[in-house]
Order: sequence, then C-alpha cells, then structure tokens
Amino acid sequence: QLQLVESGGGLVQPGGSLRLSCAASGFAVDVHFVGWFRQAPGKEREGVSCVTADTDERATYSDSVKGRFTISRDNAKNTVYLQMNNLQPEDTGIYFCATRRRVLGRRCLLSSTWYERWGQGTQVTVSS
Repeated sequence: QLQLVESGGGLVQPGGSLRLSCAASGFAVDVHFVGWFRQAPGKEREGVSCVTADTDERATYSDSVKGRFTISRDNAKNTVYLQMNNLQPEDTGIYFCATRRRVLGRRCLLSSTWYERWGQGTQVTVSS
C-alpha cells in the first residue's frame, strides 16, 4: 500500500518548536519531490516548503516561514522532516505532506495541484 503518514503535531506555545515527520511506505521517497502544506480553518491550503530529489536537495520556503522552518530528508528512513522553530499562532493548522515523482534538474513547487500523493495530515496548534 502506497501511503504517506504525517506525525509530530501537537499543541505548543508561541516561540516553541515542533518537528513534523512524513513517513512514506510502499515507495521510495528519495525519487520524489516532497512538499509540506498547511491549512487553517476557513482558509485555502498553503504551501510551506518543498525539497527536490536531486543530490543537492534544494529546498524552497514560503516567505511566511523562511528562516524559521527547515525541511530535510532521511532517505534511509524513507522519511522527510519539517523542523519548525519560533512558532506563532498564525502557524496553526493541519499540516500535510505530499509527493510527486521527481524530474531531474527541476525545482519543486509550492502548488498543491502539482503533487500526486498526499498524507492525511497532522494538527499543529500554537497557542498560549
């Protein structure tokens, strides 16, 4: 069964940190672009970060998280992570990971329609 499973969400105070995990099963995540998205209540899904499948693992971040979030891969564990630091209430939402089969030499995109497979999401709540 091909699937993505997110974990690591929870409740955190402003200024706190969380690390989200996106574990792939049934396929090799190292030959896929991987993106992280989030959706707050009543809002559209927003691209947060993505990473290529090339050896340089180029990452892209939205302006709202640049400098606070870091995406990384552990191909041996078939898992991609999103380290989130200095979290703020506006970071609250359901966080999803998604994959698309790689195209060598191409950057990943923060567009939800570009991705082929999605996880079920994990809730992140930032509140005091």
